[in-house]
Amino acid sequence: MKQVAFIGLGLMGKPMARNILKAGYPLTVQNRTRDKTRELEKAGAQVASTPGEAARSADVVITMVSDPPAVREVVLGPQGVVHGARRGAVLIDMSTISPADSRSLADEMGKFGISLLDAPVSGSVSTLEEGKLSIMAAGDRDAFERVRQILEAIGPKVTYVGPNGQAVLMKIATNLSLAVQMLAFSEGVLLAEKGGIPRPIAVDVLLNSVIASPMIRYRGPFVLGRPEEAWFDVGMMQKDMTLALDLGRELSVPLPTTSVTDQLLTAARAMGFGSEDFAVLFEVLRTVAGMREAV
Repeated sequence: MKQVAFIGLGLMGKPMARNILKAGYPLTVQNRTRDKTRELEKAGAQVASTPGEAARSADVVITMVSDPPAVREVVLGPQGVVHGARRGAVLIDMSTISPADSRSLADEMGKFGISLLDAPVSGSVSTLEEGKLSIMAAGDRDAFERVRQILEAIGPKVTYVGPNGQAVLMKIATNLSLAVQMLAFSEGVLLAEKGGIPRPIAVDVLLNSVIASPMIRYRGPFVLGRPEEAWFDVGMMQKDMTLALDLGRELSVPLPTTSVTDQLLTAARAMGFGSEDFAVLFEVLRTVAGMREAV
């Protein structure tokens, strides 16, 4: 079986790597914080000290990190993947970066004989644990077909969407709707609550109504109590909203609801909620509505 290296064991990365290990692939993992590798090491994964070391014996290298600077450091930095990966390897970047950044990285990796696929995911911790994670992939079609089964080990729905950059474009188009939906849901809950309907009842009605998308079903209950650890924090969500707004200007696509939601995410950071799950939009709107007691 193909040797796989997985770099970046955050909230999503670790269970994704675990799925690869469960599927029987020999796995090497690397993370900036060594403690996050312990569980996978006990399950049979090898642990590398640097991205380059992790890539050295791998046929397929997967990166899942926070932003474009982190991607470039992990891939092209002094200890990066490029210093260990061999010609003919496939690099799958599952991070959310701009299409332009992804295409640039693909060009640079091509100089070393390494194929790059951008392959971000759609879903959360809960959808990953339920086996419902969706993956979109872009890049060289032959390289995609060589690694399709590895991607399917991570999530059952894998869709090839075109050349490099198109998968992250699709991811950004998807993610802008997450925060917009959360804001609209919060508006409905607060309108009902301030009108005298107990919040748990309002939430129950909305979660069983026509507006209950999959995202609202798993994140809507956060307006009754936020998770101790953010599934996707305000800072990360605003990074994706900024990518969307930049693309909107580039492609002449107006994004009015994205713009408004982005402003409320800025308010969330100003209120000290930057590390909270972006469902804290509810608390921001609640404060504006004069309902200031903490959730």
